[in-house]
Order: sequence, then structure tokens, then C-alpha cells
Amino acid sequence: MAGADIVAPAVQAPQREVILLSRHLRALRALGLALLLATLSLVTAPAASADTRTAIGGGTGIIFRLQPNPQEPTGFYVCTLTAVGRDAAGNLVALTNAHCFIDEAGNKLVGEKVYRDRSPAGTAFSPAPLADSRPDLDTGVIGTVTYVSTPNNLLNSGPKGLDYAVIKLDESRVAPTSTVGGVTITSLGAPPANGTRMCKEGHRTGLTCGIKLGTHDIWFTHLIWTDGGDSGSPVVDGQTLVGNAWGAQHSSPILNILDEMNAHGGVGAGFHLAT
Repeated sequence: MAGADIVAPAVQAPQREVILLSRHLRALRALGLALLLATLSLVTAPAASADTRTAIGGGTGIIFRLQPNPQEPTGFYVCTLTAVGRDAAGNLVALTNAHCFIDEAGNKLVGEKVYRDRSPAGTAFSPAPLADSRPDLDTGVIGTVTYVSTPNNLLNSGPKGLDYAVIKLDESRVAPTSTVGGVTITSLGAPPANGTRMCKEGHRTGLTCGIKLGTHDIWFTHLIWTDGGDSGSPVVDGQTLVGNAWGAQHSSPILNILDEMNAHGGVGAGFHLAT
């Protein structure tokens, strides 16, 4: 019998369908496993850490000169921040009044450590009790005073100054905010025309408003109510910061302050609002 080539039997149609189905199932299982692993990686990936820094801005209360210690203070001083921004070197800095950091002997307290006042802000009708002021120990020291200008000296014969101080902030502890209480600061500008309604945000008496009256020496005057602890409060025309309040219905123009800071140099020079 003549030899014959041995040929594998042809695969019948039903068998081909089974083979193709098996291949599809393996592909689907592989795809499903890949999707499962991708989902698990999303679920188990660590979430982006929340910013736990304390928000501060123009209108935030500050406390300092704590005696005998920050943990159990029986003596302290309080003021309010005018604004928070960055200088030309990129430092996060805050402004307030100079007289906050001048002691009874007239010494300028450069190097003084500053805390946020954790007591609730008050209102004109219910001022924040000074006895309730306490340092925010959870946040800790928020900054260090680097410069103290000539104070206003309105009621004495000393040289007249713009009454501002510069605080270099610890950016690992605090973050800038444009809104504190009833005031939002988005720009810097000159005081408005006489008769214009302006407002301030202070830790002691909160949001109070009044018209601009005029000028007095290097300052401008207004009918905005302030009380002890409001020193340094931002005075705004709308959302434009125009000055820092320091009592007796007087404020120093912010643009004049910035000009003097630039001329002096160092921390604070080139100040602009933080965004």
C-alpha cells in the first residue's frame, strides 16, 4: 500500500469557537487584573497632605512680650496685623505698628517673637476682652520682628514717624490669607478723597467704618473707631489697603510706608501682597 502523509485532522468549527473563547477569556482576565491593580494603587496611594498652616492676614490679632512665659502669661501686649505679603527676596512678612514693639524705656524690640492671638475677635459693641487674649501655642511662634520704624509720637515732642514694624514670618507655620473678618485686601493704594467711607478690621473691635476727614502732618485722619489691641489694623477703601490705624482716628498711608521700607532695605523691601 502506498505510503500516505499523515495529516492532522482539521479543527471543526465548534472547536475553533471554544479555542477563541478561551483566548478571549484569558485576555479579559488579564485586563481585569490590570484594572484591579490600578484601582488598588489609587485606593492605597497616600492622599495629598492638607495644608495645616494657620491662615493670617490683615486684621489678624497678635500677642507678644509674654511674661513670665507663653504657657502661663500674666503679662502681655496685643496688636493687629496690617497686611501679609512677600518682599523682593521672597520672604513672607507681615506689617503692624511700630509702637507695639517699643518698650517703656523707648527701646525698639527688634527680635521679639510674635504669636497669633487665639482669642475670638470682638466687635465695636462687644470688644474682645483683653484678659481673654492668649497665644496660639499649637501654631507656635509665627514670626520675628526685624524692623521697627519711628512711632507716630502724636502726643509728645518726639520725631513724627509712620509707625510701622516688619515681622518676618515662619512660612512653615502660617499661610497668607486676603480675608480676615469683614475685610478683604486685594490691592494697595492711596487714601481716597475726603468724605469717602473707609473701614478697618481690628482684633479688639472687629469691623468698624467711618469717613476720611483729611490729613494731619504725614498721616490721614478719619472717623473709624479703634480701641486698644486694634493698633496696626488695616484701613481699606473697598478692597484696597490704604493705611494702618494707630489710634486717635489717625492712620499712616500704606504707600508712604512702602516707600520708606524700600529706602531702608532689608526684610520687607519690595513688599507686595501675597497671593
